Amino acid sequence: MLIVKKFGGSSVADAECIRRVAGIIADDYSEGHDIVVVLSAQGDTTDDLIAKAGEINEKPSRREMDALLATGEQVSIALMAMALEKMGLPVISLTGRQAGILTNTDYSSARITKVDSERIRMELDRRRIVIVAGFQGTNKYDDITTLGRGGSDTTAVAIASALHADRCQFYKDVLGVYTTDPRKVPGARKLDFITYDEMMELASLGAQVLHNRSVQMAKRYGVALEIRSSFEPRVPGTIVKEVSNMEKTKISGVAKDTDTARIAILGLRDEPGIAFRVFRIISNAKINVDIILQSIGRDNTQDISFTVGKADRETAVAALMEAQDSLGFNKIDVSENIAKVSIVGAGMMSASGIATTMFEALFDAKVNINMISTSEIKISVLVDEKDADRAVAAIHNKFFD
Repeated sequence: MLIVKKFGGSSVADAECIRRVAGIIADDYSEGHDIVVVLSAQGDTTDDLIAKAGEINEKPSRREMDALLATGEQVSIALMAMALEKMGLPVISLTGRQAGILTNTDYSSARITKVDSERIRMELDRRRIVIVAGFQGTNKYDDITTLGRGGSDTTAVAIASALHADRCQFYKDVLGVYTTDPRKVPGARKLDFITYDEMMELASLGAQVLHNRSVQMAKRYGVALEIRSSFEPRVPGTIVKEVSNMEKTKISGVAKDTDTARIAILGLRDEPGIAFRVFRIISNAKINVDIILQSIGRDNTQDISFTVGKADRETAVAALMEAQDSLGFNKIDVSENIAKVSIVGAGMMSASGIATTMFEALFDAKVNINMISTSEIKISVLVDEKDADRAVAAIHNKFFD
């Protein structure tokens, strides 16, 4: 069996962690499996490197930042290879370039265009364990590029797809995917299976298990995913796949996202095309919008509210203020003390009363709803940030007790 294993920064944070991970790798190798391992930078290394860059240049080029940040993963793979060498195992570490990870030219947020897997296959044929640096690749100019947030997850899936791996395993500090954060809600349950779509939604809604970009790639190329514990590696984890029986479980999870800001444009002209003009401005600023609420027009004006990531708040407001005269709005109101609480479940498509149950839970917990957004497999509500944990617990208890 060919297995791709991905370990995050906390799993390789220090020498003790590296030795524990090396033991996991060695156990599977000793069972006859072909093993490719993708690693992130150790602990807070990436943040430390960003801080070091800031000491030298407040606005470094993205190309040079990529050259700097890629070193974090290279340290991880070399140390892991050394640990496995000491155990007497055949191993080789490869940078993104050596592993054949080819990307476009978008420095700091590059997309993988191809994985030339010839080198990895050659090393596997020699029965070597292959350790690959995540988060990085090479563009057509032979420059180092980094893949942005969740890049190492994406590297693992891309390699698994290129090699037609039997399984792509992600090792975390939990036993798998839970119905909600087990650190906040004691009654959280581990899921044995979850669909790609559910996992993508949970990832995009604040569940810090897998990055949604990697799950999207896995679904597109049919890569079998599994989330396991790096502390209890023999305990079965959660399998991400297309689950055929959706009748038993209507809801798979409850998620919370506090990285959200609400922008309300007040007193917009109530005329055709105004929403298009507003969101064209936001789109041109490369900002993703989530929940949108448009009021009924009164006195030839209307209000539009929407949510963005907190990091995009200032950019969005600045872009809109530049167009205030042409849009004709009165003012912009911004709130950051909010949170998005969501339920996700493929079973929602064939079940009635899900929204009613969710809203009843919030009513019982005396949590006020500011905005609502729905899709086929999720319902999201915007609440005050101070109420978010209480809202998650109330909803979870309503559906899973």
